[in-house]
Amino acid sequence: MSFVGKCSWSLLLTLLLCFSTALSYGQTSNERLGQFEDQGDLGTILLPGSGHYDASSGSYTVSGSGANLWFGIDDFHFVWKKMSGDAAVTADIDFVGNKGNAHRKAVLMIRQSLDSHSIYADVARHGDGLTSLQYRDTVGADTHEIETYGNGPRRVRIEKRGDYAYVSIPDETGKMVPSGAAIRVGITGEFYIGLGVCSHDEKVTETAIFSNVKIEPLPPIVGQPVEQSTLESVIVASTDRRVRYTAPIHFEDPNWTPDGKALIFNREGTLQRLVLDNGVHPIDSTVPRSASSTLIPTNPETKINGDHGVSPDGSLIAFGNQDPDGQARIYVVPAIGGTPRCITSGGPAYFHGWSPDGKTISFTKQRGDNFDTYTVPVAGGPETLLASKSDVAEFSPDGQWIYFQSDRTGHMQIWRMHPDGSGPEQLLISDTSDWFPHISPDGKMIAFLSYKPGTQGHPANQDVEICVLPLVDRKLHTLAKLLGGRGTMNVPSWSPDSKMLVFTSYELLP
Repeated sequence: MSFVGKCSWSLLLTLLLCFSTALSYGQTSNERLGQFEDQGDLGTILLPGSGHYDASSGSYTVSGSGANLWFGIDDFHFVWKKMSGDAAVTADIDFVGNKGNAHRKAVLMIRQSLDSHSIYADVARHGDGLTSLQYRDTVGADTHEIETYGNGPRRVRIEKRGDYAYVSIPDETGKMVPSGAAIRVGITGEFYIGLGVCSHDEKVTETAIFSNVKIEPLPPIVGQPVEQSTLESVIVASTDRRVRYTAPIHFEDPNWTPDGKALIFNREGTLQRLVLDNGVHPIDSTVPRSASSTLIPTNPETKINGDHGVSPDGSLIAFGNQDPDGQARIYVVPAIGGTPRCITSGGPAYFHGWSPDGKTISFTKQRGDNFDTYTVPVAGGPETLLASKSDVAEFSPDGQWIYFQSDRTGHMQIWRMHPDGSGPEQLLISDTSDWFPHISPDGKMIAFLSYKPGTQGHPANQDVEICVLPLVDRKLHTLAKLLGGRGTMNVPSWSPDSKMLVFTSYELLP
């Protein structure tokens, strides 16, 4: 055989060997990924990441660098598989070493695509113990988060059900229960589900071990779902949210106390007080629990509805109660509890706001099919009609305006008028159905709840948005997308410093 022939055979054997090796490597690589199909670095990466599966322990070791998994572009290492429909991933997460960046992240992620600016939702365990639901709800948008309570639960779970992502963490018995963190984010068709690590420092590689990993498709909910209620706060400047309290029972409509130290809310006909520390509270796995909220005594009025509010000096609470004749009336009671005093005649009457001096209450009274705005002295006296076909009337901090909602243009919109009923002005013209306007304590912003166009009334368990309208430029901002509606923020909901809103969101789970 000639030299050329020998070279040709040698080249052919080499190519066959390389091809065989490539096939073998591919099979070995897939075996090393266990339940997952592939892996890779997303975004801009200086130090390549890796993922390895240990069949003996069933654990995954994932290493990644990257400047951040945040803002509009993600830099991290991702181990993934494709799925469709509803699905969940659960795992224990442990960082290797305890000296890394406090913001390093190990995540369980559900992601629309492998583009670095894709829509996604994840549950992220940070180096400093923070655990949050992170999400990007439109391509290229900034990432936002909902902080869970509890300090760094080791086992976490994220699940996709329809357009919502939910995070679960263990209770004190180890049972996985809803954390209260949920977000509406449109991930459709095929998506990627998996494990990720970002070092939060492009020149450093961090490693996390994911053990007891379980990926599962989720069947449809059968029978009556369980309602999970959550008190949340949202920062107006960043739109980042924090779970304050959650339980598998219905509650609604939180107020912030004037000193900023507690929330007042309605639960099953009672008023409850939740004292805030740093927003970290034990989960209610059984209700009631002694370490959750405390009852504000209001006997004999124990059929309290969602309309309530704290006086400017914090000494009184006004609330609506369903009386034995079936009519709702307004009462006041000391903030610490006591015997309520009725201040409205007849009904139905629904509380909405205190005047800045604490001497007058604004409320809505129903007459036939009309809801009209009234005021009444807190000390007692005649009721004054301000405007017909107006609802949810709330005083501005300077006392110059009353903000309300009205369907006088055909569907519910946000208005304001002077306290004597003069000078009505529509603040926003929109196709949506807008309810429950609340003026910030600094008088600069209106927060309200927005329903889809065509929504009749203010039903519960709807896809809604919490919006803010700055009065200086009237440019609308969306703060939160959630399952809610009636019970979410019927009442004054601003923190005393005008930096946050508090509201109730809901989950319907198996």
